[in-house]
Amino acid sequence: MASRASAPLARRAGRSLVYLAAILVALYIMIPIYLVAVMAFSPRAVVYDYPKPLIPTQLSLETMSFFLNAYGILDSVKNSVLVAIFTLAISLAIGAPAGYALARYIFPGGDIYRILILSTRAFPVVILSIPLISTYINWGLDDTTLGVALLHTAMALPTTILVTSSVFVGVSKDLEEAAMTMGCTRAGAFRRVALPLALPGLAASAIFTFVLSWNEVFGAAILTVQNQTLPAKLIVQLNQSPIPFRFAGGFFILVPAIVFMLFVRRYLFSLWGVKLR
Repeated sequence: MASRASAPLARRAGRSLVYLAAILVALYIMIPIYLVAVMAFSPRAVVYDYPKPLIPTQLSLETMSFFLNAYGILDSVKNSVLVAIFTLAISLAIGAPAGYALARYIFPGGDIYRILILSTRAFPVVILSIPLISTYINWGLDDTTLGVALLHTAMALPTTILVTSSVFVGVSKDLEEAAMTMGCTRAGAFRRVALPLALPGLAASAIFTFVLSWNEVFGAAILTVQNQTLPAKLIVQLNQSPIPFRFAGGFFILVPAIVFMLFVRRYLFSLWGVKLR
């Protein structure tokens, strides 16, 4: 009897530990974001004050306005947005059908092929920088947003393919076969049945792709001179910039990725069975 009575207590204790761990992880992530945001919207003189209050007493748009009005910042923001959108579109356009093919078709060497796809991430961009620049110059893709997007797509595709493959494995093949018996082609069954059911997994893949493209620095820095993305622009300027400018730059890099995650969170939560009102 005592063991039966202690079982609910053990479950509650285990659940409490899970909640506590989740809260600690959330605080570990959110506190630096909060501090960067506070410093980005504080007057320049307050940034240098120590100790700093946990809740700010003075807020100002001075630092953020100074950052946005700096030479070339808005152009680099536009380039970052374009590169991220191109990367996201190309990665999903190639990765979703490729993941579907891996999930639905059995062929010799399929496991080895998956390993080979993932092994492409083992080569750092710095090793490929010189041949990459030479190839881009020959193709006329150097210093273009499309060229940077193609590089980011190559970096994101392995994970996109493997994630979407695992998602399509969880989609029942019987539903597609039922759609084809009712007149759909295989492509139509994929578009009308498999693709909507796989949207939560595709949203997770889209988050990874967007964040990777938005935050990637080295590839964008070596491939662009005039049309730099925001991270590439900041990596050059922040070393010579005052501390308030650095906080504003860090905050501005964080915001689009967070907004994008909030935008697709409905599909992501449905992957875990959570309904949003």
